[in-house]
Amino acid sequence: MLDDMLCWLLDTVEESQSDPQSAGPGPELWIQIFDASLCGVSASADALQRFFRHSLTNSLTYKPRLTVSDAITLQNKWTFAKTSRLLTSLFRKLAVIFSMEQLLSHLQQVLETHEVNWKHVLCFLSTLLVYNPSAQSSLTELLSRLLTSAFEAYDLENMITAFLLARQAALEGPAIFPSYSDWFKLSFGGGSSYHASSKKSLVFLLKFLSDLVPFEPPQHLKIHILHPPYVPMKHRSLLMEYISLAKTRLADLKESVEDMGLYEVVSAAGEATAQCPAAQDVEKAVSLFESTGKISATVLEASIFRRPYFLTRFLPALLTPRVLPVKADAQMSFIEALKKADKIPAAQYSSYVEECQKQRQQDKSVVCLDSSDDPVEILKIQLQELTELVAEGNDGEMSAQLSRISHTLSVIFPGCPNESVGRRVIDLHMDPPPSPELHVKVVNMILRNFCQCLLNTSRINPPNKQSPWASRFVSMLLSNTQLLSSLSHRLWDLFHNQGSSLSAAHLLGLAALVVHLHTSVSLSPQFRLVPHVLPKLVPVGEALSSALVCSTQADMFFCVRFCVAALCYGICRRDTLPQQQQHDYIPNSLYKKLLYLIPRLLPEARKAPINAGGGFGTCSDHHEENLLSLWSNATDTNNTWRKTALHLWRHPVFSQLQHEPQYQLVFSEWLANELQVQRGEDALSDPERQEYQQWACLEHYLPLLEEQGGCGGDMKKLCTHLLNAIMDQQLFSNKIPKKTHHRGSETGTCLPDILSRLQEVVYEMEVSDLCGSCKRGAVCDFLFEFVGQRCSTKETSMSTSVSAELSLQHTLNTWNRVMLALPAAVVVPVKTEGGRTTLDCEKLIEHVNQHQRLVCFPAGLLSFHLTAHFLKGLLCSSVHCGRPREEFSRAWSQISLHCPLLLISTVHWWQRLSPVLLSQWRRLCDGETLPEQLQILTDCHSWSSSLEKGWPSSSVPAVSALPLAVCLHRAWHDFGYDTQRVIAAVKSLRVERGVQNQQVLVFLFFLSVNDYLSTLLFLQEESHQKASTLCTDLLQVLVNSADWLVIFNPNAQDKGVYQSVTMVTSDEFTRLMPWAFYSLLLLQKAEVCERAVSCPEFLHTAVLCYISLLQLSLEGHTLMPAKESDHQMEPFQILRQAKLFLLRALSQMSPTALSSCQLRQLQSQCADLDPEVAAALSVQLDPNSQSPIMDFL
Repeated sequence: MLDDMLCWLLDTVEESQSDPQSAGPGPELWIQIFDASLCGVSASADALQRFFRHSLTNSLTYKPRLTVSDAITLQNKWTFAKTSRLLTSLFRKLAVIFSMEQLLSHLQQVLETHEVNWKHVLCFLSTLLVYNPSAQSSLTELLSRLLTSAFEAYDLENMITAFLLARQAALEGPAIFPSYSDWFKLSFGGGSSYHASSKKSLVFLLKFLSDLVPFEPPQHLKIHILHPPYVPMKHRSLLMEYISLAKTRLADLKESVEDMGLYEVVSAAGEATAQCPAAQDVEKAVSLFESTGKISATVLEASIFRRPYFLTRFLPALLTPRVLPVKADAQMSFIEALKKADKIPAAQYSSYVEECQKQRQQDKSVVCLDSSDDPVEILKIQLQELTELVAEGNDGEMSAQLSRISHTLSVIFPGCPNESVGRRVIDLHMDPPPSPELHVKVVNMILRNFCQCLLNTSRINPPNKQSPWASRFVSMLLSNTQLLSSLSHRLWDLFHNQGSSLSAAHLLGLAALVVHLHTSVSLSPQFRLVPHVLPKLVPVGEALSSALVCSTQADMFFCVRFCVAALCYGICRRDTLPQQQQHDYIPNSLYKKLLYLIPRLLPEARKAPINAGGGFGTCSDHHEENLLSLWSNATDTNNTWRKTALHLWRHPVFSQLQHEPQYQLVFSEWLANELQVQRGEDALSDPERQEYQQWACLEHYLPLLEEQGGCGGDMKKLCTHLLNAIMDQQLFSNKIPKKTHHRGSETGTCLPDILSRLQEVVYEMEVSDLCGSCKRGAVCDFLFEFVGQRCSTKETSMSTSVSAELSLQHTLNTWNRVMLALPAAVVVPVKTEGGRTTLDCEKLIEHVNQHQRLVCFPAGLLSFHLTAHFLKGLLCSSVHCGRPREEFSRAWSQISLHCPLLLISTVHWWQRLSPVLLSQWRRLCDGETLPEQLQILTDCHSWSSSLEKGWPSSSVPAVSALPLAVCLHRAWHDFGYDTQRVIAAVKSLRVERGVQNQQVLVFLFFLSVNDYLSTLLFLQEESHQKASTLCTDLLQVLVNSADWLVIFNPNAQDKGVYQSVTMVTSDEFTRLMPWAFYSLLLLQKAEVCERAVSCPEFLHTAVLCYISLLQLSLEGHTLMPAKESDHQMEPFQILRQAKLFLLRALSQMSPTALSSCQLRQLQSQCADLDPEVAAALSVQLDPNSQSPIMDFL
């Protein structure tokens, strides 16, 4: 009789699938006879188990009409959420008296000995897993046994059983069982997998998979292609046969194999960016129908001219089964319009209506709610029921409820039907567009519910005594990518823009949620912040923690409150876990924020540093008491955050974490945090901030061991960290997420404060000789080595491109600002040799020549402030020598010879420099006059002014030619670029009147050519004309001499006195000299050009410049004129005219103009670049030979 009643019950279950209301209360009441507590009163335990086992067997084998192929095809419709509640109730009653191992063992026995009802078998498995999350390990063992047995005996029955059970478990989501993709990779993806032992096993697996292909869902085929089983190289052809078959099947199903991706990227709006085309078409068609009331012409045309696509892609996407609303929406109306137009086949429409009805009947809301089809209302009721179940501590029912909630959420957040296979990536936009109102409403409901559940459970037990409801709740959220995207965007907005508005209850709940999101990193997609402020993909916990900035007082207070709540929860929650899992509940990013904020905001924490009490996992008499005290402090509304933060700071577990590398806040991270603070909105006043920073630098990080993130007592390392932070400050600021709703203005960072700390450290190193090597000048060496390493890193890590040059310029310009903030004396150290104290200028000279010349603006000229700083350093350091004036003169002579850039800059700025330097020298040397080497610069400027003004020529100062040329060039600037005056001065310096006059004119010509190039590079048309005129006039004076050619040939072997020109300008200007050579030469009159051609070494220089000009053109490195001008040719015109000029000059050259060696060298260089010029050189090499062209006739 009981068997008959069981059959009646199962018949009722099957009938109720189409009409849930028809079952009535009878089946529910009859199921109660399987209540073990009632039956156990009148029957022995053994008899009761036999009866329940018998009833379970009958349930699993009832009407076994479905084949294995049916099970493979229909399996995704048999999840727990879609299963009749009568059937799940029956299975729960029958399973309650057995252990999980007994149930799965019996299930295996039934599968091996009976013909089964696959729907009941798989629904039974889902029920076991949902109500017993710990069943995962038991099922994994069963699957392992089945696969082992299958490959040992090549048994297809065990093979198909294992696959069906694994797929069914995976359908319940990652909170219940790993995804099918992960299971398949784990079982068959490695060299030690079940099938890897022999070719026969491999053939068995591939034959099995091939037999499944006609019945497989597309998603499983894609997984097999994307993550194929391990196959040795020699058997690769066997795998390719299967992949070809699977791809053919996908093509038959109109599934695009090419669209398969490794990542599924989700946008800020929460929808898959890689949305299937058909779904996009449906969305657009429904939207047009809603706005116009008519079927769009595009759809009607597709139904005729693109009928295969319309029938196999568009209509299936449109007719996706769903719970239809009571009142017809736009999609329902659009479907009805297509049906009336005979565009939907009758059978397809009937199937759609039937499937929609089934979905309505399977949804729990039909049982609970008679008057509402709104999934949001359904979700609201389900969440309320979940709150009650969590409070009651009913784990089984709670897991079942989460499964139903997951199903409801999949209706609200459906994502794309054809999601790509593989690891998912979500784009987290820091300033996202508005999300759909429905999604915002649902996410808020979820967050409120989680917070309420946490509060309810926390009133009863601390986190370490609570059930795993929170972990399962979060796992359910992580299974829906679209939902997780909306949730993460909402949390980002709350943390970054609305933190101060959150109540203590909300803050505690959200903190716990973030902790659980952090622990579920293996189930979570990776996140990419947009804009890309993080260098790589990160887990969800780290992505959300980046929303917690510490730039203002309000930000700091919210951040510390949130992190304290999260750490208190995590420390308590981790207590019951194995030691290797305990770190999972302590997000290191939140812990580091507390290491930064608590000492900053609470001075008493600095006086009570973290101690090293007790190791992990140790138990003491006070351990439980400490946890309870910590949690009560966190949840006590009467406590201030300051008291809770201090309590946490002194907790043994918190103190021990700092000894783990991943939880250490290293000095560079502390500096990055400090440089984010807005000084005008800081929680600390200026004196308080100074005191805090000095404590952090000198008392905390300086003595702290290097392996713990400190400097190990080394002032050099402390200084290096400070310098790096200052140099990278702009990089840090670009990585700070900006406030979306921030109304206040930017009030400046703490860069001035960190600069002050650097000045204090450098001063202490200089004065106290605490720089490690204990020798004079070590600070200077250290500083120049530092900037040298920074520049060399830029030069070696980046190609020679515009971006590389800009990066190097930025580095040096930032360094110059830092250097100007340091005492000038540190740039010129004093050394003692043989009892004599002298100035050591080598480092300064090397620094200027190697680095500073690359970023001068204008080219070849240091800024006034930098020049003044270097000279102040020379003066300050010279007073430490026995004979300051003599030592300065010696150092200046060295600079004049080896550092022409500093010499030129000093002469150029002298009229502004002299009062400053004179004042400083008098202070240092009791009113003495400046050293003679500097006084003579005043005479040089007086001399140049007299020449410019046409006054009687005074005697030429006793200096080299370069300073005199700079004075003339400066005078030309000072007199408003009056070319006539400078030419009059030039004429008084005729080259025949002395070698020095000629050198002055050549150097002046070099400076004017620099001006000429600068005006082109930086678009100064008026100055360009003046510079061009000056160059032309100077060239007319110098054209008969070969000296002026030296400046256009940087590779010349012997430049003599003109060697310094290569040490002044940047490499870019040196590369452009050949362009300037022809640009200027082609502007000259014929008479000047003829004189130039007859000049010694002219042709050699002209050919070399032409070769360089061709290379510049091939590299795309040409100069465009500032504006359209009648006086300036286009680059291509210059190249063409230069070639004609050169060919004409070569045809007219004298036999002695170029040596045979020079001709051969130049010919070989031109052979590939310009054969015509090479041929012209070849003719000159052998004048008696015929033309190379004639030789071919």
